[in-house]
Amino acid sequence: MNLQDKRILQHEGLSAARIAVLLSGGVDSSVVLYELVRQGLQPDCFYIKIGPEEEEEWDCSSEEDLEMATAVSHKYGCKLEVIDCHREYWDQVTKYTMDKVKAGLTPNPDVMCNRLIKFGAFHEKRGKDYDLIATGHYATTEETAISDCSLAVNQKQKKLKWLCTSPDPVKDQTDFLAQIYDWQLEKALFPIGHMMKEEVRAIAEREHLAPAHRRDSQGICFLGKINYNDYLRRYLGELPGDVVELETGKLIGKHKGHWFHTIGQRKGMGLGGGPWFVIKKDIEQNIIYVSHGYDPETAYKQDFHIKDFHALTLPLEECLNNSLTSNEVTIKIRHTPEYLPATLEATGNDSYMVHAAAPIHGVAPGQFCVVYDNRHHRCFGSGEITI
Repeated sequence: MNLQDKRILQHEGLSAARIAVLLSGGVDSSVVLYELVRQGLQPDCFYIKIGPEEEEEWDCSSEEDLEMATAVSHKYGCKLEVIDCHREYWDQVTKYTMDKVKAGLTPNPDVMCNRLIKFGAFHEKRGKDYDLIATGHYATTEETAISDCSLAVNQKQKKLKWLCTSPDPVKDQTDFLAQIYDWQLEKALFPIGHMMKEEVRAIAEREHLAPAHRRDSQGICFLGKINYNDYLRRYLGELPGDVVELETGKLIGKHKGHWFHTIGQRKGMGLGGGPWFVIKKDIEQNIIYVSHGYDPETAYKQDFHIKDFHALTLPLEECLNNSLTSNEVTIKIRHTPEYLPATLEATGNDSYMVHAAAPIHGVAPGQFCVVYDNRHHRCFGSGEITI
């Protein structure tokens, strides 16, 4: 066991902890199990079933996922239990997604899946029996001493746990975790969060793990090969409307439903003479406004509001007050490697005006704006972008 392993064991108190590992059938969670077993631990493994209602119709890959998860758990002598969170997913995450897109917003189902399912419904069913829940997310955590006892959730709490970024900027998933609750973060364990993706794949190949050569999943966590627009069409149908050029008011085409298009989109419009950018949507009139040109100024925003800010560890104001740079932060509005410098202006009721250092392309209501410290190390939380 090397120094890094010992540090992890001591830091997390893993040696005496009851650990549940969420196996997805992918390479990341498989290496999570390997890392824990390599350190002398014997966690219990769980596969969360959240697939579509009619798997054969949707060509879902969940059967293959479960086969891979089973192979990896058996390799290390760990029991695997399938936890059915199907109904919770469709009642909560799908409802959230459809309500948002129907209102013309741009939701992120994976963000809510982490909060409501992986660290939510699973906790209610089985996770509550464990001290830690280990996942294959690319994220890290760190602890700091509590200087003010009033900040502690209870008098026994001696430290604050922070969600921190992964050294791999391309794979970092703190943006997908920024809506989990503080008690969920307390139980979260990210054994591969300090690694680069190439390291993880190299370990999987070296150890001959079954999912070693599987491609990374794309898009919404359970969809697999399912097209996102087909997913929307199944639940919302189609609602044909006009596509109008913003500057001239000229009708240039038709769309099949405003929910199939997002602000900033420039592909898949099916319009000639492009590229065209989706600039805004009139939901009441069912009109999509587009602008012609490669990089129209109207596709950018530098100042925008966020509401209902969800703080992970401490209230955002306190995070900013404790920072050497006060209201200077970095932000993300989508899953990209870049962290964008900005300042925040409080507007009351967990709402803020974001002042980005430079115009940002494709700012869309309904997206989450994730806020980090100015070194993009600690993630403070996220809020929903409003018009």
